[in-house]
Amino acid sequence: MAEKLTQTERDEDLAPLLASGWSMVDGRDAIARRFEFRNFIEAWGFMTRAAMQAEKLNHHPEWSNVYNTVDVTLSTHDADGLTALDVKLAKRMDKLAK
Repeated sequence: MAEKLTQTERDEDLAPLLASGWSMVDGRDAIARRFEFRNFIEAWGFMTRAAMQAEKLNHHPEWSNVYNTVDVTLSTHDADGLTALDVKLAKRMDKLAK
C-alpha cells in the first residue's frame, strides 16, 4: 500500500506541479488539472498515452473529456490522499501534454 506524502515531500514534490498548472482540490487530499488541446483527436490521443502510463504505474486517474479538454484529478484512494504515485503520474501527464 502506498504511503501518503510527508510534509517534506509535499513541499518538494507538489510545488513544481502547482507551478505548472496543477491545483489542490478543495475538501480532499488531491490535485487536479485541466489540459486543453486543439481538438478532440489530440485530447483523445493524450488520454490514450496517459492511460498507458497509468497502467504501467497501476495507478488510475479520475478524469473526463469534453471535446478538446481533459479534466484530471489524482489521489490514491487506498491511502486516502496524495502519494508518490500521484506525483509520478502528474509529471508523466505534463510531459505527454507538451
